[in-house]
Amino acid sequence: MYYTYHSVIFILSLHDTLYGMRKNFQKWHKQKTTIDESIGKALFQEREVWWCALGINVGSEQDGGKNFERPVVIIKKFNLDACLVIPLTGRSKRGKYYFSVGLIKGRNAVAILSQLRFIDRKRLANKICTLDEGVFRKLVASIVRASLL
Repeated sequence: MYYTYHSVIFILSLHDTLYGMRKNFQKWHKQKTTIDESIGKALFQEREVWWCALGINVGSEQDGGKNFERPVVIIKKFNLDACLVIPLTGRSKRGKYYFSVGLIKGRNAVAILSQLRFIDRKRLANKICTLDEGVFRKLVASIVRASLL
């Protein structure tokens, strides 16, 4: 089948309209290079919620939002430079792979358990708050119940 240049552009723009904007991997790659070349200064602890540069990811992997950042909960600190985190969303979600952590800076926050990931502290931008110990224990228990740890 033969497609003209304009028909391809139309199809791509229709796809973007229906499925959201195309991901700007080039812009993220530039920012990721800057992050990688920086010196990690974040002093983080388990239970803390941080803005984290998750970037643009593939398929249904959780992306960062504005400025490629998204709030995350520090689940496990391995050393000064590395930790295990779970991204948060402000959208109401239910099911085995979601856990409501309550209000974070006045907004409902839900942990996306299936997106548990290892990160370097260079990705951590700003601390938002620290989760209540009871909420954190329940969050970790929900990770275990979901067979993720």
